[in-house]
Amino acid sequence: MPTYTPTQKSAIQQFTGFTHTKESVAAKQLKSHSWNIEQAVDAYFQSNNPSKDASSSTSALSRLFDSYRDNPKDEPDTIGVEGSMRYLQDLGLSLDEPVVLAILTELAAPTMGELTRSGFVDGWKRLRAATLSDQKSTLPNLRTSLSSSSTSPQGLFRQTYKHTFRLALAPGQRSLPLDTALEYWRLLLSPPALKWNTKTTPWLDYWIEYLTTKGKKGVSKDMWEQTAVFAGKSLEDETMGWWSEDGAWPGCLDEFVGFVREKRGDGGAEEQGMEM
Repeated sequence: MPTYTPTQKSAIQQFTGFTHTKESVAAKQLKSHSWNIEQAVDAYFQSNNPSKDASSSTSALSRLFDSYRDNPKDEPDTIGVEGSMRYLQDLGLSLDEPVVLAILTELAAPTMGELTRSGFVDGWKRLRAATLSDQKSTLPNLRTSLSSSSTSPQGLFRQTYKHTFRLALAPGQRSLPLDTALEYWRLLLSPPALKWNTKTTPWLDYWIEYLTTKGKKGVSKDMWEQTAVFAGKSLEDETMGWWSEDGAWPGCLDEFVGFVREKRGDGGAEEQGMEM
């Protein structure tokens, strides 16, 4: 018979009490999870009783959600600004981290300072993180995915980028003030998120310089989303061999191409037939 420490024996007893399995099964499961009783039990139910696990996760997440509500009586299914800030702090995050935007996207947050019960529960269930500890454990993977050079529409970066426009939008408005858009572009298009910079071209710096000197006031949803598409293509081919003046780009991006070529010395705006 294997020899276990008192702590390990206690963990085996707890595991069998939760799962009604044999001690040998409990010991094997606990060993594979470094004797972490919570992780071992969760893994057992996930592999042996998915429906029960789903129900358990929903209950656990709902209880966690309840603990952060600002106004349980009048808004039982909403976490407001104060609760959201407290929750993010408990995850060990600060608001200037790009991964915060990824989390708010995964949880379908309707605004920067609000979380809904359905978004919270469904989001964390999808990520298989029912406890605060499990949620903290997802952060490294989210950070890695967010900094990936992949800008495919299905990737975390593009999904986060797209949802950020909704998060940043003021009530009743259809476009972002330029200063607000610039703040989020700096956050999302530079490390530790996606690095919009190539060997010969500091794209983000040029983009900010172009917009600020152009005197543009607001950023529409189409301009916001097409900027991400443009960034992805420029990272794949910084020579812009993919660009055509007959393409369906917003006018400001057409003009930006001329601005970049002039800055790089490989063709001015006049050569592109654009008005600067």
